[in-house]
Parts: sequence; structure tokens; C-alpha cells
Amino acid sequence: MAEWSAGWSGEAPDDADGVLALCEGSVVRPGAGWLHDWDRMAGLLAADSDPVFVGRFDGRSVYVVELARMKAGDESGHVSLREALLETEDAPVGLISTSVQVLQWWRDHRFCGRCGQPTDYHPTERARWCRQCQVPWYARLAPCVIVVIRRENRFLLARSSRTRRYYYSLIAGFVEPGESAEEAVKREVMEETGLTVNNIRYRTSQSWPFPHQLMLGYFADYVAGDLVLQEDELAAADWFEPGLLPPVPPATTIAGHLIRVMEQEISCGEGPG
Repeated sequence: MAEWSAGWSGEAPDDADGVLALCEGSVVRPGAGWLHDWDRMAGLLAADSDPVFVGRFDGRSVYVVELARMKAGDESGHVSLREALLETEDAPVGLISTSVQVLQWWRDHRFCGRCGQPTDYHPTERARWCRQCQVPWYARLAPCVIVVIRRENRFLLARSSRTRRYYYSLIAGFVEPGESAEEAVKREVMEETGLTVNNIRYRTSQSWPFPHQLMLGYFADYVAGDLVLQEDELAAADWFEPGLLPPVPPATTIAGHLIRVMEQEISCGEGPG
């Protein structure tokens, strides 16, 4: 397994070791591996795309770029972001996730939000720098909560009304200004299902580049209420026992991981944490 480490460089590359190329929401994959040679990218960059350093992968300095097009006859293939992260076993998830979020931030902060002047590389930090205001603009992260709700030896799974994928997953939502993550869990569960929960306990987290979420995973216990679904969020929901689950997200996602951990805990006879 190739090693990946995120990093920052305040200078544009003269000759990058490797390039992760994105185009129209997809990862552009060469015939082998995931990185392109820098010299093959000349003339292919989108008009407003700068190469942005993201870190080191397999000993190579890696930059991310947005392509306007690929050369005619190029054997590179386009792999959608969701396919790369959810369905491709050899995908470097950390590299791809970081690159997508960094490039999105880089495009969104080309101009200062205070004075409107163009921003530039910050010399020492991963930030865009406004020389006039002396203000750094950092990559945006949106904290979200996602929760498994346990009710005795069953737990709640729900199907989103906003996706075509026939997955049953978990209740999730953004943390609002002024509230803790635990308060967000209680509010989101009540808003989307009509249920009240307690014994909220943190389990794990995952960066999620759609476009720039930080998912905070929790377990919680059912207290009271009947299922009343928020229809613009959920198409269906029900309580399921281990071994009798509908299709769920892969274990590489935080939802899939939390579901499998809870399923194992109930199967092993463990009580709520």
C-alpha cells in the first residue's frame, strides 16, 4: 500500500513529480496508477485552474489540477468521485478526498471575501492570502453528525429521498452555529424521524468530499416516539436486526463502518455503551 501524507507548499510547481487530475467531477485516471506525469498536462488545464500542492504519495510530490479536456486518443479513463471512493478497491482515498476538497477551496477563494482583491499563495500555511487585508482564507470544513440509533436489539436505518442509490443508511445532518455535535444529533434525529434519543456517544470520524464535510459518527439510544419521517429528507425508515439488513453503504464509508460495528455489538450480546 502506497503511503500518503497531506502537506502544503506555498509555491507553484516548476516540475511536479505527479499530478492528480480532475475533470467535470471525475478523477482522470491514466492507464496504470492514479497519477499523471506533469509534462503531459501542458495545454490541458482549465482556464482558471492552478496546480495546487496536496502532499506526498508513494514518495512523489503531488499537485492537483482541473483539466479542460484530455488529448484525443488518450487512454485515460474518467472515474466518478463516488465510484472512486465507494467502489474502487485500489483508489487512494486520502489523496483523492484531500485533492478534491483543496481544489474546490482554491477555486472558491480566488478573491478576498472582504475587499474583493485577488488572493495568492500563503507562504507558510495552506491558505489563500489577501495582501491588502493581510487576511488568510483557509479551506472550508462543514461539520456533520451521523448516528446509529439503537432500540434494544434493533437499530434504525433510513433511505434518503434525494438519491437514486438503493442504500439504507443513517440519520445525518449539519451542525448549526452555536450547538454542540451532541445537540445536533438530538435535533437532526427529532427533525427527520420524530424520535428522541439519549446516551449519545462519539465513535469515529471521516472526511467526506461532497464537497467538504467532516463527518462525526455517533451511537445513540432510543428513548421515545413513533417514526414520523421528514419526507423531503427520507423516503423510508425502519428498525432492523443484525443479519437481516437491507443494502447498506460499503464499509469504507463512515455509515457502513458504524452500521457494521453496531451489528457486531448487538450480535455479540453487548449492551449500549
